[in-house]
Amino acid sequence: MVQIKTTNTDRQAERIDLHSGSPDLEFASARDMAKQTAQERSQDAMLLSWCNRKTGEFYPRYDCGGHDKPAWVLFAESRGANLTVDVDDGDYVFMFLLF
Repeated sequence: MVQIKTTNTDRQAERIDLHSGSPDLEFASARDMAKQTAQERSQDAMLLSWCNRKTGEFYPRYDCGGHDKPAWVLFAESRGANLTVDVDDGDYVFMFLLF
């Protein structure tokens, strides 16, 4: 039987800004930086959504009209995201659920 973890409702939402110091930072490296930062706070950190502002790509690619936030943000928030990692002033943004 598999145990499903529940979110820690005592954990406050947190935002962390990281700066790579590299103007040529690629998505995979930014993702690795964000994952490492999240895992320092919780080994069970789960990446829920992300946005690559350099290319305009984001995940998940849901189309939710009529809201004041992007779909990828709404998706993560509705699933309990409690850590946002911003890499290089918004070039890459990752939203995690920490347990």
